Amino acid sequence: MKIAVLVSGSGTNLQTLIEQLHQDGTSGIDIAVVISDRKNAYALTRAERAGIPTHVVRTQDYENRVDFDAEISRLIEQYAAELIVLAGFMKLFQPPFVQKYQNRIINVHPTLLPAFPGAHPVADTLAYGVKIAGVTVHFVDEGVDSGPIIAQAAVPVLDTDDEERLHNRIQVEEHKLYPEVIKWYAQGKLKVKGRKVIVE
Repeated sequence: MKIAVLVSGSGTNLQTLIEQLHQDGTSGIDIAVVISDRKNAYALTRAERAGIPTHVVRTQDYENRVDFDAEISRLIEQYAAELIVLAGFMKLFQPPFVQKYQNRIINVHPTLLPAFPGAHPVADTLAYGVKIAGVTVHFVDEGVDSGPIIAQAAVPVLDTDDEERLHNRIQVEEHKLYPEVIKWYAQGKLKVKGRKVIVE
């Protein structure tokens, strides 16, 4: 199965997907293209080192967000990607794009959703004082981190945690869970019934 990975930053999750899926001949999963909305994202370097085609699609180069989405859609179709994987991609898609690829876009978020959606989840987790943090892999819908939840893993919050320490421990779980969920998708194990995702 071919996947498209969308990135904005350093690409630690992308690196995990390259090593655990793309470079594993038994996974059956090929990262066909990496698309970034930032030309200086280090994730692009990681992709290029692995021989994966890269493209930069920036919002400022398009008249509106619909045209921006359309260019990303064009690339996804060009590379025949069956699944769109968001790995630190910091842009929200417009409803027509989400509807076109319903249940074909997945995202990883460093909290136990529906708690602490949005752009600063780990800081919000610490500020609220919860005792259990974690990671969520979910399908993307028209809202912010509001799509059907596929899988979650818990991470305890320690009294000594700051944002960096907690985020590092959450990323350890992300790097286990995200490749696993993509394998489930490729194997046809995920069934969506309303808000519920069943892993067969």
